[in-house]
Amino acid sequence: MVASLVAAVVAAVCYGTASVMQAVAVRAASRRAADASAPAGVDPGLLPRLFGQWRFTLSVLIDLAGFAAQLVALRRLPLFAVQAMVAANLAVVAVLATFVIGVALSAKEWLAVAGVIAGVGLLGASAGAEGATHPGTAFKVALIIATVVVAGCGLAAGRLRDPSRTLLLGTVAGLGYGLLGIAARVLTGFAPLTLLKDPAAYAVVAAGVVSFVFYTAALEGGSVTVATAAVILAETLPPALIGVLFLGDTTRPGLAPAAAVGFVLAVASAVLLARFGEPERPPGHPADPGGAGRRRAVPSTDLGGRRQVLSWWPVDQRLYAVTSLTTGAQLGRCSDSVKTSHTKAS
Repeated sequence: MVASLVAAVVAAVCYGTASVMQAVAVRAASRRAADASAPAGVDPGLLPRLFGQWRFTLSVLIDLAGFAAQLVALRRLPLFAVQAMVAANLAVVAVLATFVIGVALSAKEWLAVAGVIAGVGLLGASAGAEGATHPGTAFKVALIIATVVVAGCGLAAGRLRDPSRTLLLGTVAGLGYGLLGIAARVLTGFAPLTLLKDPAAYAVVAAGVVSFVFYTAALEGGSVTVATAAVILAETLPPALIGVLFLGDTTRPGLAPAAAVGFVLAVASAVLLARFGEPERPPGHPADPGGAGRRRAVPSTDLGGRRQVLSWWPVDQRLYAVTSLTTGAQLGRCSDSVKTSHTKAS
């Protein structure tokens, strides 16, 4: 049980780190972010452009490490506990920001971090072993069908205008992540031949692709805060219900109320921290009409022998920027969202 709890925390750290890197990469590769008149729909060329960036490629590898840790957690813990712990990844990002670069969080943000910790603690203390119910082939095939339906909804949502587009694409991505967690939970085994014969393995792949594609689409041009909040809710609530109703997930005797309080507290607090995944929008971004006046510059500072000019979109200046340097990525002080900085060498 302890190993599974540690694995869930590791998954949260990996997913949180990867989500921030992906948000920054999508802003850089997005045509929608640069052109408000870009055609509606999901841009098929976005992923190829993204994989041309080292930051995005690295984030995918980190995501895979997080998924491996999530698999370990799912072998012993119920779905509602694992999904809520994974959804707490932005609390990990917020806490790391305070220790690594000295970010000052507001009282509300510290309360949200405390809420995540308390909620995860309640879940860990009250969660029983994973359910003993072993669903049949029909359940696993239903997961594949559900993934196809979710993908169709995502394609339709991609043709809408913001803010509905971002909200619905985030919801679709969250449902995909939820299906991924359910399918991973019901895998029969991990031997190659077993995986080839198991419909759940195909559901894992399909749901992974759907969630990945539509989450990157949700990040494109719209509010990452909205997209992330939608993902958190959609990837936690439906799997929790399915785990309890169909997979036999339970709590320890007498601790069901504590588990319910922990789940709600962890998920609600994670939603309050959703803006920690937001990168800076470039000048003229459609989400900021007439952006002049809101953009400000920090006095240049010497980083590694190079004069850098950091600039950002402040909301109330609490988080940090990811400054692209020729030698890698450097973190600097910034606003209350993850911001993409613009670099000039003097």
